[in-house]
Amino acid sequence: MTGIVAIGSVLAASLLIGIYGVRAARSTSDFLIASRKVSPRWNAMAIAGEYLSAASVLGLAGLVLKNGLGTLWYAVGFTAGYVAVVALVAGPMRRSGAFTVPDFAEYRLGSPRLRKLSGCIVLLIMLLYLVPQFKGAGLVLNLVSGTPYWVGVLLAGLVVSFSIVAGGMRSATYVQGFHYLVKLAFLAVPAVYLLVHAGADARGEVLEPDRATEFRARTTVEFTIDTRLEVTEPTTVERAPERGEPGEPDRLASGTHDIASGEELTFPAGAPVPEPTGVPQLGGEQWSRPLLDIENSGHPLLGTWSTLLALTLGAMGLPHVLMRFHTSPTARTARRVATGVIALLGVFYLFPAIYGLLGRVFTPQLVLNDATDSVTVLLPAQVVPGALGSVLTALVAAGAFGAFLSTSSGLLLALAGGLSHDLFSGSVPRLRVAVVVGTTVAVLIALPAFRVDINVLVGWAFAVAASTFCPLLVLGIWWRRLTLTGATVGLAIGAATSTGAVALSTVTTLDPGLLTLLLAQPAAWTVPLAFATMIGISLLGTEPDWAEHALLRLHAP
Repeated sequence: MTGIVAIGSVLAASLLIGIYGVRAARSTSDFLIASRKVSPRWNAMAIAGEYLSAASVLGLAGLVLKNGLGTLWYAVGFTAGYVAVVALVAGPMRRSGAFTVPDFAEYRLGSPRLRKLSGCIVLLIMLLYLVPQFKGAGLVLNLVSGTPYWVGVLLAGLVVSFSIVAGGMRSATYVQGFHYLVKLAFLAVPAVYLLVHAGADARGEVLEPDRATEFRARTTVEFTIDTRLEVTEPTTVERAPERGEPGEPDRLASGTHDIASGEELTFPAGAPVPEPTGVPQLGGEQWSRPLLDIENSGHPLLGTWSTLLALTLGAMGLPHVLMRFHTSPTARTARRVATGVIALLGVFYLFPAIYGLLGRVFTPQLVLNDATDSVTVLLPAQVVPGALGSVLTALVAAGAFGAFLSTSSGLLLALAGGLSHDLFSGSVPRLRVAVVVGTTVAVLIALPAFRVDINVLVGWAFAVAASTFCPLLVLGIWWRRLTLTGATVGLAIGAATSTGAVALSTVTTLDPGLLTLLLAQPAAWTVPLAFATMIGISLLGTEPDWAEHALLRLHAP
């Protein structure tokens, strides 16, 4: 009940703040960029609130619990992306006068067809990013109230779409700034309290990741998928009772055991946590290694570099991030806003790591039943049983819900811009219809996506953005020789290779190795390929006559 009240309060406050912006959404400029009248401080908080998505609040902690310390590179990549944005994109994009990335593409290269191609890529990136937000909303509401998963998905879609339809960018800015404060406070305060309350022994286990992990109390695990466990020591477990009969003890010998979906095993206190196939052993050398071994490929250094490349360069190409800089009155203000965002993100990312590390000690069962995305919400009740634990859970759940709402707001605005403003003639009524259509599609995709890892879809979106809009913007802003043909072919190849690689990795099962890594995280080859294609084809052609004038506008004060 406490969780419902907390989430309801955040939802009600979000709607009220969103309604406040209704009076300002009378034109396309009002709806998409708030007529460039947003203050730098509020804009920085709004961008940070928009950027800290389900992947940051739930996914990062779940990755740390599931795959180990190497996944902390995700936080580095998410934040470092804004360093690249400040250095290369923020000021020139604001000077361009474009509302969206497709706007910029048409301004720089003079082609309505390139604008439409860019609009289609915007839709792809935004849908890939929207689905995990709605999935996270459904997951959190299910955990704190027991309501069906679809209720949270539908509720988040309704609240966000109503807020955006009513007030556009100004409403989104107010709501997202509020949500950043909610997320920071509601995740930071419980995290610090849990770390102190956990005790010296638990903190010792957290600080010694090589130490073997055991169940701290008698723990029942319900397996939701077929799982193969590697048992390191003989362990006596109880199987779930059937038809009211008492559970039968069963001795799991050392070795491999196949557990069917739907089975329940109860492990005694002090039993070592078994290792699911394909997941690093909690407390093992692989878990504590500060590198990412994606899909157990055996190439951790390449996996880490590829992930950092996708996250850092992908941030430069995220349409909802770039749209934000046009709400600033000047290019200098846009750079100040981006610099402020770096500081705000750096503070926030201290806390998801705490939930993941404590989860290894207090909720190791989440690794066994493939529910690591829920560690942030379930951890407080495990560390602090009773009423106080319920209050802390409610705070975390409300903060997580704020993350889904704020990120979804920015994504829906960018999606509406791509659907209405870039693919068709833009007007406020059509933009509002586009928001409703985009929300409906994202909700319908999110409903069957309950078992898809949040970070898979978010990482996919970053890989596509890094392989398409990043080279388009960097070369379009800093290289005069970019041609229409080079940009078009480069965008098409970047989108096709990054999307195809990740899609293929999700529908096929390959033996661990280099090929598995290059498909699951393709940025290491798709980004250089997109850059090389744009540069190579452009060098074979002739630069547009207006290229020098276009670049002068982008860089002159």
